[in-house]
Amino acid sequence: MSSTSIGARVDDAAAGRAPAAGAEHHTPHRWWVLAVIGLAQLMVVLDATILNIALPSAQADLGFSNDGRQWVITAYSLAFGSLLLLGGRLTDLFGRKTTLLIGLFGFGAASAAAGASNSLAMLIAGRAVQGVFGALLAPAALSLLTTTFTDPKERARAFGVFGAIGGSGGAIGLLLGGLLTEHLNWRYTLYVNLLIAAVAAIGAVVFVRRPAMPPRPKLDLIGTILAAGGVFCLVYGFSNAETHGWSNWMCWGFLAASTAVLLAFVLWERKAAHPLLPLRVLADRNRAASYISMFITGAGIFGIFLFLTYYLQQTLHYSPVETGLAFLPLIGALMVFSQLSMIVLAPRLGGKPIVPTGFALAAGGLIWLTDLGLTSTYAAHVLPPLLMIGAGIGMAMPTGMSLATLGVAPHDQGVASAMVNTMQQVGGSIGTALFSTLAATAATDYIKDHQPPTRLAVAHAALHSYATSYLWAAGFFATGLLITLVLYRKGSPMKHMRAAQKAALAEETPPA
Repeated sequence: MSSTSIGARVDDAAAGRAPAAGAEHHTPHRWWVLAVIGLAQLMVVLDATILNIALPSAQADLGFSNDGRQWVITAYSLAFGSLLLLGGRLTDLFGRKTTLLIGLFGFGAASAAAGASNSLAMLIAGRAVQGVFGALLAPAALSLLTTTFTDPKERARAFGVFGAIGGSGGAIGLLLGGLLTEHLNWRYTLYVNLLIAAVAAIGAVVFVRRPAMPPRPKLDLIGTILAAGGVFCLVYGFSNAETHGWSNWMCWGFLAASTAVLLAFVLWERKAAHPLLPLRVLADRNRAASYISMFITGAGIFGIFLFLTYYLQQTLHYSPVETGLAFLPLIGALMVFSQLSMIVLAPRLGGKPIVPTGFALAAGGLIWLTDLGLTSTYAAHVLPPLLMIGAGIGMAMPTGMSLATLGVAPHDQGVASAMVNTMQQVGGSIGTALFSTLAATAATDYIKDHQPPTRLAVAHAALHSYATSYLWAAGFFATGLLITLVLYRKGSPMKHMRAAQKAALAEETPPA
């Protein structure tokens, strides 16, 4: 029996529902479906970084301040992160194919509008609408992947590919952003989504089937408002810390509000008749560990891309294209270890040894990066830790994604998938803001201690700030190592699912 059908039986039994019929199947053209899902995921992930390299050109063209640059990035993160849980529930309500197509068309249209911007306000609005449709697109893609690949071996291979795209999308965005900005125009970093969305939409129409809809859950309006408000305040508070500093009242005020609203959300979900996020989805230890691992990975990976990009461009004087190419070995290592972990290791060992080992490798690679100096070379000093980090993320990310959705009932697949994206996106937003403020403080303190501020002292201050961010990112991965080592169960996840199914069936079967 497939992993999805087993999980559906277990979750349905636990919730007092009949098992879903027809859960075990082999979807026709499923590898073409994976290509469609991969394109959708790539578009969402690379848009978190593709515009970064193009921002100076956009700023010169539209004439806005440095604060405006920050809001071009933050607008996407705020809308995307705040609405992901709602997007996941809408996937369960209206169907995965419908939601995927709406997300693709909307994302493409928003990208076109943002690319045609003639003012900062229009660009920010376009980026925000991108985030809205991305919040529909991301959970629809992941839940479609989960329900399309039900055979354990095929599921492992598919999640290896999907995890590799998720982990490398940021680096691909940097490379593509550099190429388009250098050889065409900054607007093409947004227009490129039209091509990706069109190809993915055609593939979705041709290859993605509309399966029989499970009973539609009702929308939890109060839970939706609380979840969106809590995540918005969280991301906005950390964004204010990056732009205005930790002492600013807007930073602490929004973070305090986020804590209160998210606590109210959890309390409401415990008693809601039709919760936005059923707490049974979080009850499984493997799932809880996987959601935490996605938060840690999101925070750490954005820190890597951001500050290593600064180092390559400002210290080693790489061009935007050269900077993007420098990340290709990380992408290669990530793809290789994604397949290795999902096809060979995870089915036999489960998450307990794999995710902590991946975090250990990523933390080690980040600590290695702290040795980078003004005269370091790429081959000797940048490439080895990049390969180490790529291997670590390749082990942790797809394994966490797979276990975060394994065994979730069909009617909860959308919101369970949305939780994966929410944790990764919120982790990335928090990591970027936290590491940026820590790096800025470290650079300022270094200059104060090395007066007068000569050009050499400023260069060393930058190196010190990068090293500080690498150490903090390594600390995130080390914390994730300890948490996942404790939470993940030992052994094959399939064995745990079969044992749970037998127990559920034993309770349902009356004695002879």
